[in-house]
Amino acid sequence: MDILFESILNNFDWRMLVMWVIGGLLIFLAIKKEMEPSLLLPIGFGAILVNLPLSGAITQTINGVTEKGALSVLYDAGIANELFPLILFIGIGAMIDFGPLLTNPKLMIFGAAAQLGIFFTLCLASMFFDLNDAAAIAIIGAADGPTAIVVAQKLHSKYLGAIMVAAYSYMSLVPIIQPPVIKLLTTKKERLIKMPYKQKDVSRLTRILFPIIITVVAGLVAPGSVSLVGFLMFGNLIRECGVLNSLSETAQKVLANLITIFLGITIASQMKYDRFLTPETLLILGLGLVAFVMDTAGGVLFAKFINLFLKNKINPMIGAAGISAFPMSGRIVHKMGLKEDPQNFLLMQSIGVNVSGQIASVIAGGLILKFFN
Repeated sequence: MDILFESILNNFDWRMLVMWVIGGLLIFLAIKKEMEPSLLLPIGFGAILVNLPLSGAITQTINGVTEKGALSVLYDAGIANELFPLILFIGIGAMIDFGPLLTNPKLMIFGAAAQLGIFFTLCLASMFFDLNDAAAIAIIGAADGPTAIVVAQKLHSKYLGAIMVAAYSYMSLVPIIQPPVIKLLTTKKERLIKMPYKQKDVSRLTRILFPIIITVVAGLVAPGSVSLVGFLMFGNLIRECGVLNSLSETAQKVLANLITIFLGITIASQMKYDRFLTPETLLILGLGLVAFVMDTAGGVLFAKFINLFLKNKINPMIGAAGISAFPMSGRIVHKMGLKEDPQNFLLMQSIGVNVSGQIASVIAGGLILKFFN
C-alpha cells in the first residue's frame, strides 16, 4: 500500500487537479443545469478519468510492456477512421424534419449567412498557425462536431484533440453563448417581431427527392463534403421513405445516443493535462469561441440587413439559428421569443433556419477541404 501511495504521489501533477476541476464543471453543467448532458457528462467524466495518476485509460503498462488503454483503442476504432462522425450523421439525419425549410426555402440563406464565423476565424487563426491547421481550427465555427472531426482528420491537423474538445464543448454551451450576442445585436422592438407560420403540406415525393438532390448538388459543389452530406441525407431518407419506420426510430434514438456517448468519452481521451493545458490549445479554445460568436452575429446581422428591404419584417433572432447546433439553437431562439412575448412563437421558423444551417455547415466543411486539402 505504501509503495502504491508513493507511486501515485510521484506521478501526480498539479495540472491534473485543474483538469479535475474542468471535468467537474462540465458534469455540473450537465446534471445541475441540464445543458446537453449527453455530451457534457461523458466529456466531463472522461476528462477526470484520463487525468488520474497511473490511469490506464490511454496507456497501461503490464509486465513492463506498454499497451494502449481502452480509450485509445476506442479512439482508433471510431475517430481516427472517421467512423463515429459518419454514423452519428445517420442518426442526426433521421431526426431532422425538413418540412419547415421546404415550405419556406428562403430560410436557406440564413444558414449560409451564419457560417461567417468559419471564414472570419480562418483569417484570424492563420496569424498564429499554418494554413491547414488554421482551416481545421476555423471549422469549429461549423458548430458541428462530426464535420469538425472529419475536416481536421483530412487536413492532418496537429491539433485534432483540441479542435474536437472545442467543437463539442461550445456546441453544448450554445445556451450560454448565443443569448447575450443576440440581445447585444437586437433591440426589444426587433425581438418582439412576430412571424405567423402558415402550415403548408409538403408532398411525400418532395421529401424523398430532397435528400437525394441535396447529396448530388453538394457532391458537385463541394466534393469533400459528399460523405458527410450523404450520410446525413441517407438518415433523412430513412425517415421520409415511409417503409423503414422502425429503422428510423432506432437511428434517431438508440444509434444516435450510443454514438454520442462513445464520442463524448473518446473526445475526453484527448484532454490529458500535458496536451490540453498548453498555450496552443487555449488559443484554439479562444478562437473556437470567436467562431461561435461570429456565426451568431453573422446570422442576426444578415437578418437585420434583409429587413431594410422587406415590408413584412423578419425577427432577426432567427438568423442566429443558422448555426448547425441542431436542434439546440432553434430551441434557444424560440424560448427567447417566448420570453419577450408569450404569444411570439418562432419555433417553426427557427428550426427551418437551423436545419438549413446543418446543410450549410457540412458544405462549408467540404469547401474548406476543396481549397486546403
